[in-house]
Amino acid sequence: MKRIKDIPEFNRPREKLKERGASALSDIELIAVILGSGSKGQDVLSLSSKVSKLLTENKGKLSVEQLSVIEGIGPARASQILAGFELSRRYIVKETIRITGVYDVLPLINDIAGKQQEHFICISLNGANEVIENRIVTVGLLDKSQVHPREVFADVITDRAASVIFAHNHPSGEIKPSNSDLKIHEQLTESGKILGIKILDHIIISKKGYYSFQENGLIN
Repeated sequence: MKRIKDIPEFNRPREKLKERGASALSDIELIAVILGSGSKGQDVLSLSSKVSKLLTENKGKLSVEQLSVIEGIGPARASQILAGFELSRRYIVKETIRITGVYDVLPLINDIAGKQQEHFICISLNGANEVIENRIVTVGLLDKSQVHPREVFADVITDRAASVIFAHNHPSGEIKPSNSDLKIHEQLTESGKILGIKILDHIIISKKGYYSFQENGLIN
């Protein structure tokens, strides 16, 4: 691979982006622009190549700690890279996802199935049952004080959602709802009625499977 100083100035990543746009750059060149410069003993393109290789191997899912393993990439630079990826992800036009049943929901919540802490998710939908937003509301032991209707429905109201789907995981692997789960669900259902927001389902997920309140007759 050519070193940055061996490339004509007009064809270096930053200059190329300025003249031809970001789409004209390779992955390595884009990373080089984010990094800005190399490190002791290696220029920015060599460093960017190592970052690109690691990102490819891990399908773009990396932590600050994993990126920092690369010599010349400390926590600050790793944070720069991940922040750039996350910002890009947030501004990508989202694919419309329409919910017709529980199997349309599972891909949206599978990430929490094996978590060691309980995660409570709220998915807001429009009148056509299309996903508006998928949010983690709270993390930790779920109880009525943490999963409060005010916190759950605040963003849903902002979304102007017509309905919602709730989901949470059970780290124990048990998928049947506990008494606490049922009480929380009842409280949220009553709040939804007052707000005119229908609860389509509440799904408990773990590595062993899932439990749908809708499929088990717990939602009117």
